[in-house]
Amino acid sequence: MAEEIRNSEMGSAAAATATATATATATAKSSSLWPSVLRWIPTSTDHIIAAEKRLLSLVKTPHVQEKVDIGSGPPGSKIRWFRSKSNESRFINTVTFDAKEGSPTLVMVHGYGASQGFFFRNFDALAQRFRVIAIDQLGWGGSSRPDFTCKSTEETETWFIDSFEEWRKAKNLSNFILLGHSFGGYVAAKYALKHPEHVQHLILVGPAGFSSDSDPKYETLTQFRATWKGAILNHLWESNFTPMKIVRGLGPWGPNIVRRYTSARFGTYATGDTLTEDESRLLTDYVYHTLAAKGSGELCLKYIFSFGAFARTPLLNSASEWKVPTTFIYGFQDWMSYEGAMEARKQMKVPCEIVRVPQAGHFVFIDNSNGFHSAVLHACRKFLSPDPDSDFDSLPDGLTSV
Repeated sequence: MAEEIRNSEMGSAAAATATATATATATAKSSSLWPSVLRWIPTSTDHIIAAEKRLLSLVKTPHVQEKVDIGSGPPGSKIRWFRSKSNESRFINTVTFDAKEGSPTLVMVHGYGASQGFFFRNFDALAQRFRVIAIDQLGWGGSSRPDFTCKSTEETETWFIDSFEEWRKAKNLSNFILLGHSFGGYVAAKYALKHPEHVQHLILVGPAGFSSDSDPKYETLTQFRATWKGAILNHLWESNFTPMKIVRGLGPWGPNIVRRYTSARFGTYATGDTLTEDESRLLTDYVYHTLAAKGSGELCLKYIFSFGAFARTPLLNSASEWKVPTTFIYGFQDWMSYEGAMEARKQMKVPCEIVRVPQAGHFVFIDNSNGFHSAVLHACRKFLSPDPDSDFDSLPDGLTSV
């Protein structure tokens, strides 16, 4: 402070330090302009967080965004998921929504190629009944993106499961409802198998991992793989060539490709509700920045799944070990088949139900958000205070139980 400076020499040193700091700040500000002007890939972590804030401006419920420190690696683990030469701490990007006191906690985990912002249409409705917490998995979205150096399925699963567990410890959570979509459903299920004591109920939304090489579709895929086209695609898969690499490779043309995808998937060819103009614009911007940023978690693909998205360690094989009551939610037009869940239920020794939502595909929570909300409330009815306007014990209108 100024009053602590006793002589001119110290004053000169302080002035020199201030000048250096100002110069560094100016340089940093100048550098921050490069992504949008001259960089081949116009994105950064700051861009992701900014795009997330713009997308979540559509959400009315007050919320807090934080970077939860999960340390540099799980203590005592044989597999250090970061494999970094430094002990730099990593963080999980987390958004927590205001809720009524005593509301059950619902943790939401996104799928492959997505981030927590994909649930933007659901936060307001679910926050009325739950304390909603949504995260970006390690290596995705606005979370840390360490170099991905896993070399096996076991290491890769541990990378996601242990990082989630360190996040849970940092947040001091227990007895929560865990919801995972697609690949996030795979991770959520694997986590619940390893740490069932923390999970009250498991909600798997169009989860990956419930098909295996015994699936009839696997034979068709095997035949396709024998063709030259199939051989090329299989080679690309085993080389860990991801869709994100295409977006990054296109550089400044990447945003336009992403815009065409979101406009088609959630607009022209939408299975259910289409996005509004503002929703489409903000989601496109968000999706681009999350896909174009440094590759990290995306490189799990070939270690978790074989070509065609068949799990290398199918969850079907672990169904008899299930310890957490589970609800599966599928859109009627979901490309993930609910038949795998039916097979798994036969082996489970815990309560399990399968609910299908009409006018919805794989992104059921966007395609038919109201139907999705009804399915989630139905799944969690035993944890919620009775709603005088509805009968939670009976399946809501429009939904189908398998």
